[in-house]
Amino acid sequence: MNRRRCATAAITLVCALTLLTSPGQAFAAPEPAPTTPASVTMPGAPAPPAPNRSLEEVRLEIDALYRKAASATDAYNLAEEQTQKQSAEIVKLAQEMAKGQARIEELKNRAGAAARAQYRGGGLPPEAQLALVDDPQLFLDGVGRIQQGHKATKDLITELTRTQADLANYTEDASTQWERLEANRAKKEKAKKEIKEKIAAAKKLEDRLEKEELARLRQLEQQAQYQAQAAWLGSGILKGLSGTASEQGRQAVQFATQQLGKPYVWGAEGPDSYDCSGLTSQAWAAAGRGIPRTSQEQWRLLARIDIKDMRPGDLIIYHSDASHVGMYIGNGAIIHAPRPGRNVTVAGAGSMSILGVVRPDK
Repeated sequence: MNRRRCATAAITLVCALTLLTSPGQAFAAPEPAPTTPASVTMPGAPAPPAPNRSLEEVRLEIDALYRKAASATDAYNLAEEQTQKQSAEIVKLAQEMAKGQARIEELKNRAGAAARAQYRGGGLPPEAQLALVDDPQLFLDGVGRIQQGHKATKDLITELTRTQADLANYTEDASTQWERLEANRAKKEKAKKEIKEKIAAAKKLEDRLEKEELARLRQLEQQAQYQAQAAWLGSGILKGLSGTASEQGRQAVQFATQQLGKPYVWGAEGPDSYDCSGLTSQAWAAAGRGIPRTSQEQWRLLARIDIKDMRPGDLIIYHSDASHVGMYIGNGAIIHAPRPGRNVTVAGAGSMSILGVVRPDK
């Protein structure tokens, strides 16, 4: 089964790269399916969209819904990442609070022991007891012990005060982290609801289409991608590209290639399914380089490079809100997890609106 999957992935990659290799190559749009007579619609049932322009409008609406779902997925992933960090911080603070409380109890016990020792001495302070000593040597020794005792007491009080202050700070920090944790949980739930609503709305539109219309819709989607890729290649962008992947970049591309054919699932980061940034972050993690989890954070925090300098392993960020990301693999192609209902695949790097390029190992 693994050999079959690897063989299938390799064939898919080779075919896609062959298709995308030539900078001057234009992409032929698929032949439109023959027009079929409109089917009879039962009273009260939604009428299927008319062909041509109205079907294109449906495609654009579906695409917009999936893009909004992708943006919400990024918000969900970021809230999830922050929630995990805050949960870990709260656990750490709780441990520090327990240590601080134990230390305070220890210091209080020491102070109590000193008080009991003084009580056993008749309740007189050390200075008064020293005044009753007749032996000069014992007097001098007593002075030294009193000085040491005073220092020990002062140190004890100082440490007790500092430990109590630390404990109060830990408690305040834990309260702050808890409030942030709850806020991010709320953000997660809001984003989760939006994701489900957008995906459900897109699927509802698709479910209204006849089988032939779904096929034409898929053709329109591919045609739009081909036209965008052809325009991008026609700009001569590949003529200036000569970068060779770094060793880590090569490993990241290898990992991404091994995921071809696995389904897109929002919020997923492997091993059986991925969303777009889950794929890129795990690919670079496999190469030994940790990067931000979301496409928006990857765009915000990773080193940006000029598109003419990109090399395999670099990440191409798409759309004005940085809601999608793919990994450049060379020859004008990317590997990416497109959207719900699609699998990890090879696509043209210019088939979507490019925001910019980032390099994880710069």
